[in-house]
Amino acid sequence: MADKNIESVLLEERTFTPAPAFSARAHLKPADAEALRRRAREDHVGFWTDLAAQELTWHTPFTVGLDATRAPNYRWFSDGRLNASYNCLDVHLNTRAEKTAVIFEGEPGDVRRLTYRELHAQVCRFANALKAQGVERGDRVIIYMPLVPEILVAMHACNRIGAVHSVVFGGFSAPALRDRIVDTEAKVVITADGGWRGGHVVELKAAADQALTSHGKSVKRVIVLKRTGQPVAMDPKRDLWWHDAIEGQPAACEPEWVDAEHPLYLLYTSGSTGKPKGIQHATGGYLLGAKLTTQWVFDLRNEDVFWCTADVGWVTGHTYVAYGPLALGATVVLYEGGPTHPDGARFWKNCETHGVTVFYTAPTAIRALMKLGEALPARHDLSRLRLLGTVGEPINPEAWMWYHRVIGQGRCPIVDTWWQTETGAILIAPLPGVTATKPGSCTLPLPGIDADIVDDHGNSVKRPDAGGYLVIRKPWPAMLRTIWRDNARYIANYWEKFNNRYYMAGDSAHRDKDGYFWIMGRIDDVLKVAGHRLGTMEIESALVAHPRVAEAAVVGKPHDIKGESVFAYVVLRGERPRGDTSALTKELREWVGEELGPIAKPDDIRFADNLPKTRSGKIMRRLLKAIARGEQITQDVSTLENPAILEQLRGTEGAAVAPAGAARRPATASAAPQRRPAGARRKSAPARRKARAPRRAGARRTARKPSRAPRRKAAARATRRPAPARRGRATRRAGGSSRKR
Repeated sequence: MADKNIESVLLEERTFTPAPAFSARAHLKPADAEALRRRAREDHVGFWTDLAAQELTWHTPFTVGLDATRAPNYRWFSDGRLNASYNCLDVHLNTRAEKTAVIFEGEPGDVRRLTYRELHAQVCRFANALKAQGVERGDRVIIYMPLVPEILVAMHACNRIGAVHSVVFGGFSAPALRDRIVDTEAKVVITADGGWRGGHVVELKAAADQALTSHGKSVKRVIVLKRTGQPVAMDPKRDLWWHDAIEGQPAACEPEWVDAEHPLYLLYTSGSTGKPKGIQHATGGYLLGAKLTTQWVFDLRNEDVFWCTADVGWVTGHTYVAYGPLALGATVVLYEGGPTHPDGARFWKNCETHGVTVFYTAPTAIRALMKLGEALPARHDLSRLRLLGTVGEPINPEAWMWYHRVIGQGRCPIVDTWWQTETGAILIAPLPGVTATKPGSCTLPLPGIDADIVDDHGNSVKRPDAGGYLVIRKPWPAMLRTIWRDNARYIANYWEKFNNRYYMAGDSAHRDKDGYFWIMGRIDDVLKVAGHRLGTMEIESALVAHPRVAEAAVVGKPHDIKGESVFAYVVLRGERPRGDTSALTKELREWVGEELGPIAKPDDIRFADNLPKTRSGKIMRRLLKAIARGEQITQDVSTLENPAILEQLRGTEGAAVAPAGAARRPATASAAPQRRPAGARRKSAPARRKARAPRRAGARRTARKPSRAPRRKAAARATRRPAPARRGRATRRAGGSSRKR
């Protein structure tokens, strides 16, 4: 990025102000938000220490706010002592013991409800069971389970006795589980006979046995929950059924009071090398961030039913299922299975059945469900929904508008949130009673978060059309403390680039004229096309804006002349095209050229039934890049939701994709690169925009009228509902994008 800033091409002009009725009841009103921001500007450390003293229950009050003596290994509230389980459960027993804490629905349809009193009792019993198996303060415990209430019980039982939990997503393979067991030197593994996903049993105990076959010498006990009832092998010397472990254990367990910096959990995330890294979060600072952001961003009230659809194996499930909502005394929904079982209305059915009021999911899920049409959500009463959220990657404006119009019925604010496993909690997002939103933007940093966009030298980038590195300039309590047993990697990955001055998120971003942040993609994913640095998100958004396109993913492919070319994978609404796709390919290329400019036109477009995603809904972009470049796939694909899609994405004739669709032939289309005259390539971005202006103002609108007019009218109708301050069609400038959270 030293030679040139990343160019931004997406200019979204629609804005939606909070409805007056929503703002009137919101936890944070404009004056409250401004007071918080002013306090944070005046005294950054004092701002956080005041909130920590007010929001958390301390066994030993802290006297030290921020300890920066070993920066960038920052420490917060280090001489205070507390317990996370106590702050999420015990604090509610006098006021809301009989309130529902968890509503669980299994994929087969079984439903359970747990009050705060019942959840507390189950946590205490299992905490005592862990102690009976020799688990002590500081020991590591691996949790490899389906998304059932017992996974929350296990997490809180660990932190109640000072053990450090490391949850491994139930879709990970045995080798991935083995690596995490070995790296943590876990004493106990907690798993289940299996879990339900897509109508099938995921065999967790078998995978755990395989992981422990030749490794895992540190593991002394495997505790197994009976979930599916299928027969599993049990080693009588090592394995113990959950129900036998808790039998006779008392429903009371004194919490272990730990230092605020005591590790609460380790959560592994992939690095650029593919070697997983154990992100270490501290008890006090993390819990503060989880609680505050749940309140600020989701505006939770006592009567709300909050459903974050993420699996607890990911950080979103940690912060906005297991910790933040419970610290607030909220009611959370857990759903074990997939969003399309037995059909694509399962999410909306669950919302109606359980009276969900606040719904938080991934853009990939929204786009996949959008592809299925509006009839499925229309079958269900979604009138109790009052706030919607997105997490995981940027949401393109077309999907945002569908979410707003069809699911939110034009009345629900949408909080588009940016954060990461490393940040612990949301850092950039709208405050729903305060912030006017723009489709595709995560808007503004939360109070106390000093975010900036800088160039290669660490200087702030101010021009609206120029992107740079997204950085955080001041430490915050919920941030990661280190990488487990690899502090050198922690410093190299997040701090070294800017001489330990800023936390570097690894994302590129730009700010618009209103100061709103737009995430443009991972720095690693920036495309270098004919001397221009383009992100991926904006090209994907342009493709999805086409009425026939449901989803798109863009990667770079080496090109002899341009350096890199744009390679797009496209999922259409309806059937994948068969036979000659040249006409559709040309139409999509021209569409992108009209939206963003000729430089962003894809050279290759490959049509598929669906995109490769993890079971949490994230698009596997490194895998797509390897396929586009014809490279061998070396990354772990054990979390791939539909492994059969790989051959189709490679362009292999006769590839079948199941269960998403019948066997179909893949359609691959390539277009010859459109070379510009050398002089045109050297033009500046403003010059290119000026040259395109007459066409954008007139010819482009005429060309699009047949396909876009109905959608514009629908958008206009939606914006006339409760509150948008300013309406306008999305226009686009010249650049790129993508987001990790």
